[in-house]
Order: sequence, then C-alpha cells, then structure tokens
Amino acid sequence: MNRKQFKSAGGLAIILVAFITLFVKCTSFEKEETKDTSKPDSTRFTKMILAEGLDEPMTMEILPGNDVLFVERKGGVRFYDNDEKTLKTIGHINVFSGIEDGLLGLAVDPNYEKNNWIYLYYSVKGDEAINRLARLELKAGILVTESEKVLLEFPTQRQYCCHSAGAMVFDSEGLLYLATGDNTNAEAAEGYVPVDERVGHELADVQATAANSNDLRGKILRLKPLDNGSYAIPEGNLFPADGSEGRPEIYVMGSRNPYRISVDAKTGYLYWGDVGPYTKVSGKEGTLSYDEINQARKSGFFGWPYFLGENEAFPLYDFETKKEGPPKDPLKPINSSRNNTGIKQLPAAQPAFIWYGRLPSERFPLVGKGGASAMVGPVYHQDLFDDAQFRLPAYYDGKLFIYDWVRRWIMAVEMNEKGDYVNMEPFLEHLDLVAPIDMKFASDGALYILEYGTNWFSKNANARLVRVEYAEGNRNPMAVIEANKLYGTAPLLVNFSAEKSEDYDKGDKLSYEWLINGKKYQGPNVSHKFTSNGSYEIWLTVKDNSGGEGSTSLNVKVGNTPPVVTISSKANQTFYWDNTAFDYRIEIEDEEDKEIDSANVEVHFTYVQYGKDLAAGLIDKPSGTQFIRGEHLVASLDCRACHSLSDVSVGPSYKEIARRYTDKAKALPMLIDKVTKGGAGNWGSREMTPHPDLKKEDVEEMVRYILSVNDPQMKLPLKGTISLDDHLNKGNEGGYVFTASYTDKGSNGIEPLKTRRQINLRSPLVQIEDFDEGNMRIGTITTAFISYARTRNNAYAMYKEIDLANVSDVTYQIQSHGEGGIIELRTDSVDGTLLATSKVPGGEVKDLKTNWRPVKAKLTRAKGKRDLYLVFKNKEAGQKTLFHIDWLYFSK
Repeated sequence: MNRKQFKSAGGLAIILVAFITLFVKCTSFEKEETKDTSKPDSTRFTKMILAEGLDEPMTMEILPGNDVLFVERKGGVRFYDNDEKTLKTIGHINVFSGIEDGLLGLAVDPNYEKNNWIYLYYSVKGDEAINRLARLELKAGILVTESEKVLLEFPTQRQYCCHSAGAMVFDSEGLLYLATGDNTNAEAAEGYVPVDERVGHELADVQATAANSNDLRGKILRLKPLDNGSYAIPEGNLFPADGSEGRPEIYVMGSRNPYRISVDAKTGYLYWGDVGPYTKVSGKEGTLSYDEINQARKSGFFGWPYFLGENEAFPLYDFETKKEGPPKDPLKPINSSRNNTGIKQLPAAQPAFIWYGRLPSERFPLVGKGGASAMVGPVYHQDLFDDAQFRLPAYYDGKLFIYDWVRRWIMAVEMNEKGDYVNMEPFLEHLDLVAPIDMKFASDGALYILEYGTNWFSKNANARLVRVEYAEGNRNPMAVIEANKLYGTAPLLVNFSAEKSEDYDKGDKLSYEWLINGKKYQGPNVSHKFTSNGSYEIWLTVKDNSGGEGSTSLNVKVGNTPPVVTISSKANQTFYWDNTAFDYRIEIEDEEDKEIDSANVEVHFTYVQYGKDLAAGLIDKPSGTQFIRGEHLVASLDCRACHSLSDVSVGPSYKEIARRYTDKAKALPMLIDKVTKGGAGNWGSREMTPHPDLKKEDVEEMVRYILSVNDPQMKLPLKGTISLDDHLNKGNEGGYVFTASYTDKGSNGIEPLKTRRQINLRSPLVQIEDFDEGNMRIGTITTAFISYARTRNNAYAMYKEIDLANVSDVTYQIQSHGEGGIIELRTDSVDGTLLATSKVPGGEVKDLKTNWRPVKAKLTRAKGKRDLYLVFKNKEAGQKTLFHIDWLYFSK
C-alpha cells in the first residue's frame, strides 16, 4: 500500500472510527433516554428480619461483606456477622444514659478497609456533663477499646431533658459531620419556645445554645479528621477558622434536635430532619409546631429558636411579664439574650426544605398528622451501584429518602436539577415498620433499616435490624414466621407457621426450609420441642421454583414465661368527665414466680397536661410528671453514688427518707438546707456531701421528688378508686395515664420479663381533626384557633378503640355552611352497626368564626371498645361541601 493509499485508507479509517464512535454514543444515548423509569411495583421489595429484641438501637454502618455495625443507646456496640447470620455484642461504652443521652453516634472511616477506624459520639459517664467524639479501632469484628483517641469534647447540661441528637456521616471528600441537639429545658416554656432570659433560668434559654455561635449544641459540625487523632477545620464552615466570630467547627447552627443527617454523594448538599416543638403559637398550618426536613447547600443559620418552616417567626415571649414581644427579622436576626456568649447579629435565617405540624399539611399532604419525629436517609444515585444485585430501579435515581420515627412512614422526595423540591410519594408502604430510626444502602444495593420498636427508653421485642431487597424479573418470596409462643420453660413445644409468607409472582411453587436449634425441617408448618432452656434463633428460608428466595429470623427464649397483667374497671376506659372517678382492679400471675413480689409491681396514675399523644405514658416514671424535674436532677447528680430508690447504700434509700419525714411541710426547709450544706447525724456518722453550687429552687425540686416516692398517687395498690379532678380548669388538652406492670425475677438464665398494661383517658371533647383515619378536608381559622372539617358525601372520620361504656349521647359542633346532609355514627366500618343519625340543614354563613351550634344525637346499642366511624351523607350534593364540623363531645 503506497502513502496515498495509506492516507486514503487512514482517512477512511478515521471516518469509520468516528462513525462507529458516534453510533455507539447515539445508541448509548438512545439507550439511556429509553431506560425504564416507571414506578416499580412495591411487591418487588422483600423484607428480611436479621435480628430482633434490640435494646434501643440508635444508628448503624454497613461494613465490607455486608456485616453490620450498630450501637445501642445504653452503650452496647453490636456486630451482625453476615456470613454466620449471628448477632454479637463486641463492646460496651461506659455512658451516661439518662434523659436522651447515651451512645448516640457512629461513623466508619472512608478508608476503613485500610485503617479499621470507627468514630463514636457519646455522653461520658461521670459527674462532669461532657459529650465526646472519639476514634477507635475495629479489627476482625473486635472493638479495640484501648485504641480510643478523643477528637472533641464539649460540656452539656444533664439537669433537664432533652434533645441530644448525635448522628454522624462522612461526605465524599472525607469530611465528618456531627449533629448535636440544643440540650435545653423546654418543660416550662408555657406554650412558647424556651427563650427564658430570667436570672436562674439559664438552662431554659435556647439562645445560649442553638443560637449561640460560641456553643457547639444545636448545631451540625463539620471536621476533617487527621491520622494523629485530631482534626482540621475545612474551608466553607460558617465562621472563620480563627474563632473570632464563633466556633470554627460549626457548619449549621439554629437546630433543635437534628436527629438524623445525610450528605448527597454527588451534590454535597447536607440534609437533616429537625424534631419540632409543641407550642400554642399560631402558624400557617395550625400551631407553629413544625418538624422540618432541611437542606443546606452551604453553611448557614436555620432559624431555631426564632423561626420555623418557611421562616415563620415566633413572638419573643417575656417570661417575666408574660407578654409577647415582637418577632425577630429573618434577614437580620439578633440574639440579644444575656446568656448569649457569641455574636449578636446572626446570619440570615434559611427556610426549611419540607415542614409539617400536628395537623394535616396542605403543602405536604402525604405526611399525615399527629405526633412526629422527622428524619432523613440517603439520596439515591443508581450509578453508584453498578452491577449491584439488588440496586433500586432508575425511578428512584436522585431522590431523597425521608422518614418519620413516630408516624412510621418513608417517603421518596423528587427534586429538580437544582435540588429544589418537586414532590414526594410513599416508599415501602406495604411493609410494617415499627419506629424506623436509621436507614443505609449496602454495596449490593440492599437497603438496611433499624427499627427502634414500640416503647420508648426500653428494650423491645420488635426492635429489629432488617434488610430490604429489590428484585427485577422473578420476585423473591416474602418470608414471614408466626409462632404460638416466644417464651416459656423447657420442655417447650412451639408451633411455627410460614403460612403468611407470600410470593407475588402468582403460580410460583414455594418450598420452606427451617433451621431450629441445629435441626432442619421442611414445610409451611412445623413444631419443635425445646428440651433445654436457652435463647434460640429460628431461621426460615422460603424458595420459589424460579430461583428466588427470602429469609427471616425469630428469637425464642426458653426458661422464663412473661407475667400476665390484667386491668379491669367499670368506668369508661377512653374518656374522663368532671367530678367522676376511675375504679380499677389489677390481677397479676407469673408461672415461675410462685409469689408475686410486690417490689416489682408498679401501678401509677398520672395527669399529663398536653395529652393528645400521651407519649409520656410510654415511659415508666415513678414520679409521674409533677416531679419529673426533681427526678432528673437526682438522677444526674452525685446523689446516685450514695442513695437509690429502694435499697440501702452508703446512705438511706429515698423511700426510707420519705417514710421518716411524713410531715412534708415541716421537713421541706430542713432537707433543703441539709442538701445544700451537707453534714452528719441524721442517719449515722457518715457525712453527707454539701452542694452549695445548686440553686435553691433546684434543691427544692429534688427534695419534693424524694418526699413523694411513697405517695399513694406515686405507686398505687392493686385495687382502688381514683378521683378524676387534676384536669379541672386546665382546658381540654390533657389526659390521664394509668399503668400497671410487673417485672418477674427471671428464670433459668433468661432475663427478667416485664409485662405492662396501660389505659389512657382523654377528654370527651374530641377535635374533629384528631381522627385516626379519614378522607375529610381540614380548614383552619387561625384568628379564632379553630380547625374544622369540610364534609362531603361519603366522607368519613374514624377514631380507634373508643369505649362507649356509660356514654349516653354525642354532641357535634356544627356550622350549616353548604348543602346540608346527615351524620351517621357507626362502629367497625363505614357500613357497620348504626348507633345514631343526625340531620344537618344546609345554609351559608359569611363569618366562619361564628354561627356554630351543637347538634345532639342519642346513642343506641353502644357497648365496649370499638372503632367509631362518622360518615357524612347527601347523594344529591355530589362533591359539594355539606357543612362544617369542629368537634364532637361524648356525654356520660
């Protein structure tokens, strides 16, 4: 070939290569353009329980090989071995776990496979209130505690609850983010935010923490960890590195309780959920009590305690004069509190990304209503999971996952190319998640979720580590185990069933494989007799005939049987009325405890002033709520070194002290003086430590708590009658919580088991918007503090488990604004048993604040606890409004 021919051939080759390249690019582009972005069927997601019975799991990290490391609040460091399918405790951090503190944060170094470094954030046990960020080594599944290096410590306060936060995450540049709560007393905020600037109330002024540039609480910090165990300040934090305007570690300030955080691996945007307050201040959607999902594209101030949501401003409440002052300017917020040690003029406040309150949200209607704890998960990018077996489909590419711990939903949030909010939709709504508290993607594309479980501050049988897999093509079966017993003594025969397992590919034939105590079984229903006491992990694997499989586990503990606690009463078990009483009788049985130990019986009756959610009833508090402040102080100070509730230690028990000083009025000043000045002689020669630094009002709260521990209302007998009068003159927001529990002594190597029963009594005046299920539109008259429902034909509201015992009739607060119609009161369903019918005439009103009137209906066949349905009817009205309804009242 001559040069001319070569050049021609070369030119042809170049053209050919260019054409092929262009063809490949075009076909690739065409392929990318036509890739399937349709929404996947939810049945393609399979949930597998890997471990359960956890003790307050907080946060987790997925390690190489899909091993899972997670921490528990009371200090446990747990390791799930993916190969062995076992859960191990590999360490315990000595933490202070009062209020919301404890072992709160976990992060794995980006170079973990080379350096084996992990990071923990925890509350240091001891008399000094300190939170610590530390680095440790984790080698071959063993936590090397002596390798600890302290990166950062800062002081906190432990006298009052709450808001500890603690989440940590690394970004793609190796920067570590740490979220901290505002650590401020909000118990006496009087329906406002805690900005109490009075002398002696410093711990109730959040302006000293979240809005203070010289304090690390109520912030999200950003650090660059160094190999020597220290850290550097990266560029772009909120304040200069020299500390001239504030702590240079601060990236975000103005947060209340930023409980979970994440960083978008591509944009670098920071996301976090901020758990909101409960206030009586009017907002655009009900009261200004929003939870927030926030997005930070750069460092900034995000409003708390001056603004919420779309920079809606709080009035600056004066706790001395009890008057509202003018709100702050979000463009130039000034922190003029005497408790502020940082700069006065703060950066301009940034609005929230998503926000929602206690009422249904008009802007974000899918989030629901009621109590809330907003949290964030990761932003998903499909190309970061190339060739991953279980990666999510392209439909979720670029979407942020958010979730709510209390409301138990997960949402996928779509954003545009700038990162602005577009919309949201439910994710994994077919799965039953019990208080999701953390979520992470593994390298194989599977989603891991930590479930906290039902009860607060306790170990829960349904606190779980779960794995969710997505399958294209053939769907994996969903494995489900049911057992007729989870506890008992040997020999214990347990029947297991996989009947609720299912495969959404209809026609697939399923096979069932069980592994129980080293023995294999086949079939959907099996029985196994445990002849020895111990804890047993039960594994079920369900396979289809196309190669798909799903698995799950269940724990059976042999050696102890849970106590049986029953509460019976002739009174109504949903409502209270003025000048009435609650009678009760408690019966306790336990198979192993031949005699019921009265010391392990707890019976409490408490009035909670804000009682719609009655969350306080989830926690066993001997002091109820009246003495909670004193109880926190006693628990957090050095008192515990010499005293306990029931047992004699270096000093007498609190119960002994309360028994001696039965004349509380005379004893109070003497004991206040004793705690303050110390001394000896009352209980022997050992001298009591003085506490001259404590404020007199704090000492008084402590003493009042100690003197109350033997009061009848603190711990009640097994049978009695209680007057219902604590709610009088306190409005209709409060509720009573009656609890009875028994903790057995444990048996045969199985830990003590506790059974707890609870009855919540609420006001018989029920706001219409507090329905549990329904399809009504909610309106708000903010100037009159009225939230009401606009009813339509076939609209309904359902209220769960309403006891109709001793209820004679129901009254509706109605406004005849619309076509008119009827109200049917039914049980169990919209077509269930009819209890009452009420007619409402049509009409029109100009002022929605007035022209409200009661409509009464007599009940028939009203017995026992049932789900109650209000159904609104008028076929001729179409979709027009029938009338407005504000509340309903159940009469005794």
